[in-house]
Amino acid sequence: MSIRVSAVVVNWRQPDLTSAAVASLEAQTGLDELGAELAIVIVDNGSADGSAELLRQRHPDHLVVDTGRNGGFGAGVNAGIAARPADAVVLLNNDAVAEPGFVAALLTRWQGDRRLGAVTARILLAGRYRRADGAAEAGALTGHDGSRWVRDDRGLELVNSTGNEMTRSGNGRDRDWLMPADGPARGDDEVLGFSGGAALLTRAALDAAGLFDEALFMYYEDTELSWRMRRAGFTVGYASGAVVRHAHAASSGTSSGLFRFWNERNRVLVAARVAPAGVVVSALARTGAATARAVLAAAARREAGSRRRARERLDSLGAALRLLRAALARRRRLDRAATVPRREVAALLADG
Repeated sequence: MSIRVSAVVVNWRQPDLTSAAVASLEAQTGLDELGAELAIVIVDNGSADGSAELLRQRHPDHLVVDTGRNGGFGAGVNAGIAARPADAVVLLNNDAVAEPGFVAALLTRWQGDRRLGAVTARILLAGRYRRADGAAEAGALTGHDGSRWVRDDRGLELVNSTGNEMTRSGNGRDRDWLMPADGPARGDDEVLGFSGGAALLTRAALDAAGLFDEALFMYYEDTELSWRMRRAGFTVGYASGAVVRHAHAASSGTSSGLFRFWNERNRVLVAARVAPAGVVVSALARTGAATARAVLAAAARREAGSRRRARERLDSLGAALRLLRAALARRRRLDRAATVPRREVAALLADG
């Protein structure tokens, strides 16, 4: 019997990026040997700019689902999952391009270990980078070790993600973020969580743990679902041979107020739902301290930019605090339903 695989790509007002992602899925190889049938589902998240119609014209062989509203990444993926029956669902960000053996590598890793609820890919940053000469270079990306990198066509290829981590302070982050891609290779090991940018999710794990939480809208929704899968008795693995190249934050931008609001709000809420109590306290303290610093900086500098950043911090912290009670109630429901204790998952927390 063949393995039914559904690949979901979510679009929001970026049809050209989305078409490139879809084209890379159309070029997948090695599936016949695995007995896999791949169907592609394109979800337009209520772009209302003609994207859905354009994508239907460009990709007539694929199902295009127009949700009619922008419910965020999780809602878009959930609509795609619901659109077709499948044994496994492959996720690919619309600003990423997959190498030809991407889906086959994910399937091979899963078929080798049926305890897996998800398999996360090797995501590389599109383009090349070099170390920044100093703080004055704008637009630099900062690594977990504090190193700063800027685009340079003569530079190195860097890793975006080999899975998701949560630190002991409640911060969600990409494993191996900004590590040189030609450095020591990771084995196909176990990770705490999958990256929603490029991964395979099994139908069995989704049936047991549920779909993405649409209330998170964007950011941390893959980390939260990874915890639920693990508490339901599944693990998450890494497939080094499943490679994509990702235009980092091409859809939202990490310097935008939108990114900061959802990222900071959801850091607190997801920690409160899933993490040990000490991690929840650290996440609240970290977010509160950052907000206080932003408010003090705004008072001292009296600049429009400083005032805007302070308002954004206050808005995200306020939103998290208003929803904290509901997050703790959800935590208790998860505890009652779980088959794996929290401490077992928490053993995979990263330092930081």
